[in-house]
Amino acid sequence: MDAEIFTAADFLAYTLGIIVYFVGMSLTDRIRFLRDYNIPEPVTGGLLASLAILGVYLAFDVAIGFELETRDRLLVYFFTAIGLNARLSDLVSGGRPLLVLLILTLGFIFMQNIVGVGAATLIGQPAAVGVLAGSASLIGGHGTAIAWAPEIAAHNGVPNALEIGVAAATLGLVMASLLGGPIAKFLLARNGVSKDVGEVPVVGIPHDREDVEQINHINIMSVILTLHIAIIAGWFMNIGFSEIGLKLPLFVSCLLAAIILSNTVPHLLPKLKWPARTKALALISDFSLGLFIAMSLMSMQLWTIAGLAGPLLIILAAQAAAAVAFILLVFFPLMGRDYQAIVLSSGFAGFSLGATPTAIANMTAVTKSHGPSPKAFIILPLVGAFFVDITNAFAIQIFLSL
Repeated sequence: MDAEIFTAADFLAYTLGIIVYFVGMSLTDRIRFLRDYNIPEPVTGGLLASLAILGVYLAFDVAIGFELETRDRLLVYFFTAIGLNARLSDLVSGGRPLLVLLILTLGFIFMQNIVGVGAATLIGQPAAVGVLAGSASLIGGHGTAIAWAPEIAAHNGVPNALEIGVAAATLGLVMASLLGGPIAKFLLARNGVSKDVGEVPVVGIPHDREDVEQINHINIMSVILTLHIAIIAGWFMNIGFSEIGLKLPLFVSCLLAAIILSNTVPHLLPKLKWPARTKALALISDFSLGLFIAMSLMSMQLWTIAGLAGPLLIILAAQAAAAVAFILLVFFPLMGRDYQAIVLSSGFAGFSLGATPTAIANMTAVTKSHGPSPKAFIILPLVGAFFVDITNAFAIQIFLSL
């Protein structure tokens, strides 16, 4: 007998997503393990909600689902905000380390898919599962995995693509948090390197600053208007891409449109108060990402991936081994074998298997114990803000078409 299906309307799902986020935040405040391993609040709350829904399914044979139109809009908001914060001038001023980091990251995207597809094929899974457990969920994170899941489910024979992608992204965050510190410790013990003595960290804003931007309804409305203009431009750009046979998720087109606008409009209209890198934009970006992840995780139907639990762990173990080998044998030597390279190595473990916030958390832990490395905190987020998501979209499409 089939399970009874209950589908919550979009507004109810939106409201529950906020509740789930606050539950995750409360648990993170109370449980030290979650803080120590930098597990994001929406991940904690979302996973707990999905486990509760699994309990309902097992106990009462009721499958709870959600309408997620609002969640999908939040994804577009978040990636558009990333594009608005990206400055080409910062890429130029970053110098050789930034260029090397960018090249290595773009190359690693393709390597990650090769490992994923290869491991999936060896254990008898569809190649698309390897892509999901590759750059779509790891270097791409929850957002990219969820954005590509409908496409993969519809055209690549993986009906539970969303659950696989989100599960892989979540496990990737855990691996990323666990591997960054040990990699840095190993490299510090093995290599006698000098540290950036005399420099100060560039993470965070001092509480005693008098020029900290105040958030009010005016700058919030300004950010929303700017985001909407960029989204509209991205929507038209997406139509243009489709006309020439290039199918990309809407969030990629909006990201690209926002990058173009943010690097042209402020120069053409210097008197215009462009909201890039403002606290108001950061607030909307954080809200969008946090609620997006909470809604995505709480909507996982865990019973649909029970048969893939073993294969998924095998693929992710291969990905972790490949990432560690790449960092030790390729990344660290090419980044210069110095202290900055060690800090960036810990960050790259977080970035390549988890997300940019995980990378920052890894690097912060290293620098608190062994000394600051300010440039590392500048160039790694820049790489994540520019070409990674666009290149990842192309890479995913290439591997899915093979």
